[in-house]
Amino acid sequence: MGEIEQVEMIKLAERFVKEELSGEASGHDWWHIERVRNTALDIAEKEHADAIVCELAALLHDVADEKLNESKEAGLDKVHSWLQEHTSDRGLIEQVMDIISTMSFNGGQNPPMKTLEGQVVQDADRLDALGAIGIARTFVYSGAKGRIIHDPGLSHEVLAQEDYRSSNKTAIYHFYEKLLKLKDLMNTPYARELAEQRHAFMELYLQQFYSEWKVREDQDAQAE
Repeated sequence: MGEIEQVEMIKLAERFVKEELSGEASGHDWWHIERVRNTALDIAEKEHADAIVCELAALLHDVADEKLNESKEAGLDKVHSWLQEHTSDRGLIEQVMDIISTMSFNGGQNPPMKTLEGQVVQDADRLDALGAIGIARTFVYSGAKGRIIHDPGLSHEVLAQEDYRSSNKTAIYHFYEKLLKLKDLMNTPYARELAEQRHAFMELYLQQFYSEWKVREDQDAQAE
């Protein structure tokens, strides 16, 4: 595929993704895709990965997400059909499909990504679940799924027994089942560097959250 063809295909992919995800209200909207794409290109440059594979997979990854489709298979079929309509490069199609079919968190039980490009895109997606953006997306997603913010009466042991996508879990618990684990799951050296600061910010946020949550409890204890 020539450079001009690559540029045109990226433009078409952008249009397709915007049509599919603009206005999506669970934190998987176009702007999430844009951030993941930009981060993937940044990591790809540092790690010497194939930029076109990384960019295309980053753009298309959430169009196939099972959370936004009837099933994982339906989402993957949608992306595969789009790729077949817009490129005859079977190698490119196979690389992109392999990445987006295996990169989601799934409770942390993922098989290792097979290629450097897969590692890059997975890292970029995971980085968008960290830091200030990651915190914002957690609460948006939890609200969209009807989850409450926090319940100190529910232990982490009880919540851990629920299915990963259970609506009974709280937004704060999501930090422990996923977000705080991501720093140590990064594939590439550069992504690990980027993850450190974002992870530290989340830990600081949780400290502040618990200190504010306990204000009333402390006041009641003093009154007694």
